[in-house]
Amino acid sequence: MVIEPMPLFAANLSMMYTEHAFLDRFKAAANDGFAAVEFAFPYEHPAAEIASRLGTHGLTPVLFNAPPGDAAAGERGIAALAERRAEFRRAFLEQAVPYALALNCPRLHVMAGVMPTGVERATMRATFVDNLAWAAREAASCGIELLIEPINRRDIPGYLLNRQDDAHEIIADVNAPNLRVQMDLYHCQIVEGDVAMKLRKYLPTGHIGHIQIAGVPQRHEPDIGELHHPYLFELIDALGWIGHVGCEYRPLAGTSAGLGWLRAAKTPRGPS
Repeated sequence: MVIEPMPLFAANLSMMYTEHAFLDRFKAAANDGFAAVEFAFPYEHPAAEIASRLGTHGLTPVLFNAPPGDAAAGERGIAALAERRAEFRRAFLEQAVPYALALNCPRLHVMAGVMPTGVERATMRATFVDNLAWAAREAASCGIELLIEPINRRDIPGYLLNRQDDAHEIIADVNAPNLRVQMDLYHCQIVEGDVAMKLRKYLPTGHIGHIQIAGVPQRHEPDIGELHHPYLFELIDALGWIGHVGCEYRPLAGTSAGLGWLRAAKTPRGPS
């Protein structure tokens, strides 16, 4: 019997296919064989326009981010900022949830934010936990899952949440069934390393809601850099992962030209 390739891959349309306008990236991804997509912030485009592209090209949306605050000013989330509590909750209810429902997207990533000078980490963490508990209740009523993601401080200096164990402690503190961890192997390798053992530790818990990949250290295709992704793909499969793996990387050249790694991953691995 031939073993079909796993896992399932989702193109990240915020980083991939940037040679096209955003709304044209859906067609490009579908033409390259992707059946699922994710993206960072869809709010510059009407939800109906995005939903139309998804439907036309037979694509499943798997993830996008809740509003991050003023991204142009360098903000990367406001959920851990006590003085922005009302703003976070308003944007979550008025933008994130309506977009998720309109796009039939099952997951929202809630970014914690960057630590301001003079603010204690414990204070920010407490605010983050409180806002997540509130948001998880609101999302649950709509059938939406929330994710939090440890991000390395080289890409986002000062980001509050950096380690896998910290993220899982927050999940335990909030104790909401629809709050899980977005495990980006690129960030994990930069901050902690030992990625395979982290997968072995956390995937069986059921507390991982999404996985993302990129080559380390330059965030190009996953066949460039220090991580051996074919091994990690087989491990993810062996551990029973049935979700998608988001391809959140910056193509070194053209997106389509750099998809040799995807064609290799889709090649059946042989008889069982």
